[in-house]
Amino acid sequence: MSQGSNFVDYVKICCRSGHGGAGSAHLHRDILTSKGGPDGGDGGRGGHVIVKGNAQLWTMLHLKYRKHVIAGDGDSGGSSLRTGKTGRDEILEVPLGTTVKNAETGEVLFEITQDGETKILTPGGRGGLGNWHFKTSTQQTPRFAQPGEDGREDWNILELKVLADVGLVGFPNAGKSTLLSVVSAAKPEIADYAFTTLVPNLGIVSYRGGRSFVMADIPGIIEGASQGKGLGLRFLRHIERNSVLLFMVPADTSRSIKEEYEILLRELEEYNPELMHKPRVLAITKTDMLDDELQAEMKKEIPDGIPSIFISSVAQKNIDQLKDLLWKEINASVV
Repeated sequence: MSQGSNFVDYVKICCRSGHGGAGSAHLHRDILTSKGGPDGGDGGRGGHVIVKGNAQLWTMLHLKYRKHVIAGDGDSGGSSLRTGKTGRDEILEVPLGTTVKNAETGEVLFEITQDGETKILTPGGRGGLGNWHFKTSTQQTPRFAQPGEDGREDWNILELKVLADVGLVGFPNAGKSTLLSVVSAAKPEIADYAFTTLVPNLGIVSYRGGRSFVMADIPGIIEGASQGKGLGLRFLRHIERNSVLLFMVPADTSRSIKEEYEILLRELEEYNPELMHKPRVLAITKTDMLDDELQAEMKKEIPDGIPSIFISSVAQKNIDQLKDLLWKEINASVV
């Protein structure tokens, strides 16, 4: 399978909950009782459509071809106050970081961020009340009961936003995938052409004292991504769920470091202004061929107010120092 075929971060699905069972209008009869009172039980609830978080999933591939989800109907109530059976619930397991929206209105219904977290997406219809609920002093044998409540049918959108401690932000060929492959066990595809990375890649970065953090390689942004150019618009949403943003600018960029950084920053701001509040770190990559004099000159181009570091993933230059810097920013953002 191709690199992109396994990663599904957007599905549109029709969810139909179960109808509630009808209440019973039964009147008690047995060998000793010819004219007993009402004993009709309530109908069973219709099945819910439930969304459940699963930390072992990282894609919604298993839901890609499941366009209709139909929960079971509740059974009717019975005699002797027996309640009907509850309809079968349908459970949709999703990766952590999934946002659920109403497809027609675009309203965000809820988000799943914890393993085992459950939310009812489409509630089942309530079961009807049996006739014993309606007996009164003046109507001792009601011969009617409530029908069950109809279930609901809605089209919903399930949209994954990758959860990570550090998100890598940069133009294609900035060295994001190479860095991820060096600091973690992830093995993203690496090549010298634009848009090598077609899907987000996650890696667990080991740190001192047995600690670790999660790093996400987001597919390359280009200028105009927030208006839909390139692949950026499709994957910009994944940056929203990262605690710290690591901006990566290659030393051999045709622009100045400050100019390229500001273009990246502007694309994020136009997409979602709230991203401007996230902690940021700037890494100048591919610096293994720079001497001290050239590096000193390039430092003058670095924008003010952002922690920065010169690194080389291939030569393992300043990689440990980068981890220290990221760890500091991650913990500062938590406080």
